[in-house]
Amino acid sequence: MQYASQSVAKPYFIAAIGLFLVQILFGLIMGLQYVVGDFLFPAIPFNVARLVHTNALIVWLLFGFMGASYYLVPEESETELHSPRLAIGLFWTFLGAVLLTVLGYLLLRYSTLAEITGNHLWPTMGREFLEQPTIIKAGLVVIILGFIYNLAMTVLKGRKTVVSSVLLIGLVGLAGLFLFAFFNPANLVLDKFYWWWVVHLWVEGVWELIMASILAFVLIKITGVDREVIEKWLYVIIAVTLITGIIGTGHHYFWIGAPDYWQWWGSIFSALEPIPFFMMVVFAFNMVNRRRRDHPNQAATLWALGTAVMAFLGAGVWGFMHTLAPVNYYTHGTQITAAHGHLAFFGAYVLVVLTMISYAMPHLRGQGEAASNRAQVLEMWSFWLMSVSMAFIVLFLTAAGILQVWLQRYSADPQPFMLVQDKIALFYWARELAGVVFLTGAVVYVWSFFAKGATVKDKAAAEAAA
Repeated sequence: MQYASQSVAKPYFIAAIGLFLVQILFGLIMGLQYVVGDFLFPAIPFNVARLVHTNALIVWLLFGFMGASYYLVPEESETELHSPRLAIGLFWTFLGAVLLTVLGYLLLRYSTLAEITGNHLWPTMGREFLEQPTIIKAGLVVIILGFIYNLAMTVLKGRKTVVSSVLLIGLVGLAGLFLFAFFNPANLVLDKFYWWWVVHLWVEGVWELIMASILAFVLIKITGVDREVIEKWLYVIIAVTLITGIIGTGHHYFWIGAPDYWQWWGSIFSALEPIPFFMMVVFAFNMVNRRRRDHPNQAATLWALGTAVMAFLGAGVWGFMHTLAPVNYYTHGTQITAAHGHLAFFGAYVLVVLTMISYAMPHLRGQGEAASNRAQVLEMWSFWLMSVSMAFIVLFLTAAGILQVWLQRYSADPQPFMLVQDKIALFYWARELAGVVFLTGAVVYVWSFFAKGATVKDKAAAEAAA
């Protein structure tokens, strides 16, 4: 059953896709600046391109999570959204804040932006991923709280399910942990210690709960498997995720001046972090194999299975590759870290948002359960173009990282950083070409929304008329 208030998810999804394209574009600019240092200088220097690239990633995923939540919570709760007007108001406020921030990054010196936004009154700017002006951070807190209030009131007046409960726990955790963005100790060790409480516990903690709940919702819809079976899997996955993710934060404490026992705690529990991702792979394929119906949206099924596999490879395999302290001693901060970050974010969060958009958009656009066959074929091409190109990006970065470790850190005669960068430039060129293919896949994804053809709803109407 569809609910009218689910339509508020549509602008969130459109904004997410738009910012996704912005993120890719600035990633390509950065990639080219690795090998052509003065590309677009001084209009868009590397530090500004990086600011936009990383901040666009965080923001578009938040738009995607919010759209997914506004779509699934009314359906899970079997009632209309508490306040569609509040949801739309928060959308325009959030989008306006994002656009102003990006314009600030592009048009002003960062120091000037900090000065005119009152950072001296409450200093929070200048830290990686948390570069947003303090006033924007405060606005984001208000937006997230209003968003959670809207969802919580919807759940309270309707049916309570495990999927919506896990989603709310993840979202509350997201909001609560973000408050550490306002805590900026003068001591650098303390700063980094608590900074990871935002960054790590978001992406390797509460975001995984959001991901698991969205994936569970889609699998329930496309497979027809009993909700009780999927919910039991969900309980186990989130329990293992929280245990390994929270204590596994210690792998970020290896070299920042924290007590040395974190090398043991961080190594052991972060080595266990691939387990919940492997469980998601088994979970997703098991549910699809046990499906009681052949859902017409085959593209959404592909995105869902791809999410589980790529998340396991990126967050699990590539994370484990350099998470043990004796290995991380040589690899931290190298291109191996970049390889892990790219594949983990793509597999776990980019793909799950695209999965939800693929499932929900046909309903939101009045097409029925699925878009036309032509649109789905384009979506599948998009999936493979982005997934395969991302695999090559990660392989090129991994090769660059291994060579970097050998030449710069491990050999008996370590070479200077910039000399090593020149020697691994070939991998950066290859990564840039793979990035162009990735952008092509994203464009094909957008193109799929404009593809013509008979939808499931059109076919049903024709059969009824006949």
